[in-house]
Amino acid sequence: MPSEGRPVRLKDVADHAGVSLATASRMLSDADYKGRAALRDRVLAAAAELGYRPNLHARALASSTSTSVGLVVHDVRDSYFAMIAGGVIEVAEAHDLLVTMVCTYRDPRQELNYLRLLSTQRPRAIVLAGSSFSDRAHAAAMMEQLAAYQAAGGAIVSVTRGRKIGHLVKIGNVEAARRLAHRLVDLGHTSFGVISGPAKLTSVSDRLRGFRLGLEDRGVRLAPGSIVRVDLSRDGGARGARLLLDRPDRPDRPTCVFGVADVVAVGAMAWIRSAGLRVPADVSVAGFGGTPLAFDTVPVLTTVELPLERIGRVAMELALLPGNEPRHTVEIDGAVQMRDSTAPPRP
Repeated sequence: MPSEGRPVRLKDVADHAGVSLATASRMLSDADYKGRAALRDRVLAAAAELGYRPNLHARALASSTSTSVGLVVHDVRDSYFAMIAGGVIEVAEAHDLLVTMVCTYRDPRQELNYLRLLSTQRPRAIVLAGSSFSDRAHAAAMMEQLAAYQAAGGAIVSVTRGRKIGHLVKIGNVEAARRLAHRLVDLGHTSFGVISGPAKLTSVSDRLRGFRLGLEDRGVRLAPGSIVRVDLSRDGGARGARLLLDRPDRPDRPTCVFGVADVVAVGAMAWIRSAGLRVPADVSVAGFGGTPLAFDTVPVLTTVELPLERIGRVAMELALLPGNEPRHTVEIDGAVQMRDSTAPPRP
């Protein structure tokens, strides 16, 4: 029950009815939602009993009368997010919509803070282009904020899995990383190092899991100490390469390094060159993302290529769907591109 003097929130209604925030939001905001009749009656009864009143003015602003869209990315300096943002903006401009973009720098507290700030501006939609976080408390706080925004008439779109509300652009991180591992083992590599990112990022965990599965499919296991976690940046990639490769006297030095993002792989290649090693003669390097960086390196980077601008366009197109649409999931896969940064290991 809500505290004395505090307005009744959507979360209060959901708790009182014994349903999720997403269910309560959908049933109160969409009269045509084809949910179970008993659940709908329970939610409506809870709302009536608690005296819940949706903000109709906010709902009008967040619907088609609003001319703005909120876009949340992790770091626009990373071309991965810049290209997704470009796709979002292309579709938004075609519909005379203004995009307000914010960067969280992979800080879950900042993500929640920006979501609250964007919600107060009552945009027509909010597109969450950054990975979700593996943090239950943060996920619950995000869910409450997103459900309240959706109940007020706003549209929500997430790029990558992890959020159970709004439309979803699901990127095939696991299967694409798995296929990349297959191709690298097929080149002859059996000793790998992985430069990973923060474990709290769902997309990082998915890519690492897929890569492990792909190696196991070919009978290869990652050796202890062969995974290092760094910031998802060029400097982070250089640090990861040093941690994995700066051990010339050890026989288990990896012959192939996988960076879970292109920017990390490019940083690794920079350190490898500075250490007097050659790519791919001494060590092969592969990335993930398909950003312009992959083409700008020498040699050109082997990577999983994602259609990043298309991902942004699809996300924005989902955001423009009518408010009474059920949740849509669009799956987009990546393609393994074998290039000059990988080759069979030396005998």
